[in-house]
Amino acid sequence: MSERIIKYSEAIQEAQAECLRADPSVFLIGLGVPGPTGIFGTTRGLVDEFGPDRVMDMPASEGGMTGVVLGAAVSGFRPIMVHMRVDFAVLSMETLVNQAAKWHYMYGGKMRAPLVVRMIIGRGWGQGPQHSQSLQAWFAHVPGLKVVMPATAADAKGMLVSAVYDDAPVIIFEHRWLYSVTGPVSPGLARTPLEGARVMRSGRDVTLAGFSYMTIENMRAAEMLQEVGIDAEVVDLRSLTPIDYETVGESVRKTGRLVASDTAHTDFGATAEVVAGVVERCFASLKKAPVRIGLPFIPTPTTPALADLYYPRAIDIARAALKLCDSTREIADLPAKTPWRDVPDSTFTGPY
Repeated sequence: MSERIIKYSEAIQEAQAECLRADPSVFLIGLGVPGPTGIFGTTRGLVDEFGPDRVMDMPASEGGMTGVVLGAAVSGFRPIMVHMRVDFAVLSMETLVNQAAKWHYMYGGKMRAPLVVRMIIGRGWGQGPQHSQSLQAWFAHVPGLKVVMPATAADAKGMLVSAVYDDAPVIIFEHRWLYSVTGPVSPGLARTPLEGARVMRSGRDVTLAGFSYMTIENMRAAEMLQEVGIDAEVVDLRSLTPIDYETVGESVRKTGRLVASDTAHTDFGATAEVVAGVVERCFASLKKAPVRIGLPFIPTPTTPALADLYYPRAIDIARAALKLCDSTREIADLPAKTPWRDVPDSTFTGPY
């Protein structure tokens, strides 16, 4: 039997549909969720099957509505809430950080808050400082919240299903550039663990470890490096809390070199935590100091000219790896699929 290949966005839509069918305590809510575009297609058609009582729109009151959803979660429901931009979720930080994350602990394990919050990160169409941020490090800093960043269609579905049936609040970050990525996805309520990295490509010379969309860039960088004789191992870190230091550490002990990448700022971010953890555990195995790849510490620009300089890509990862390997070879940049690098290709449409 041939593998079933679907889009990342379709995998998320399917996961929600199957959870809604299987469990009457599950409902879906978010600004624009029942709309015709269906949040990049991830909620399209669900209101037609399950009705407006289980697939709900909400007012532009993220803080208040997150409180309502938390109340439903502690009352026996398993809600899935969608913030179409992580920037909007900033308004719900009090509820998520001071309430949802603390509930199980403060009540001695007798109460639970099985809340799933999907937050969309990443770039597109020059949406600038208030609509393009990647704020995952904020949430990962809070004990009591589980934070995952699936990079493949299979993990997008499997991690969402696992999150729905987890009794802790789970934050799922989805990068906009991943929605059209395709891959094999199993039918049914198959679950992917909410922790643990995966080796996507085996190699011996350098470890490329990244979160979310940067895993795709790492795979491209590995192909570039292969052309000049560098064998890169690619690790999809997948979970931000907890970080799987065992898997990435095993890779670094083999290669002796690490390039850690994330969709967010390098300063005070996830890559800093990855590098610190690897140095603490694998210092004797390192041949060179690890390198971090991420955004510069300035707000997201809107203009195409600045955006082209702002976002790291596969070529930046590959060149950093070359330097770590003391290679004198050069790598040419791949031609852009679009004249504007804030859009991955001509099939990418938006903004919703």
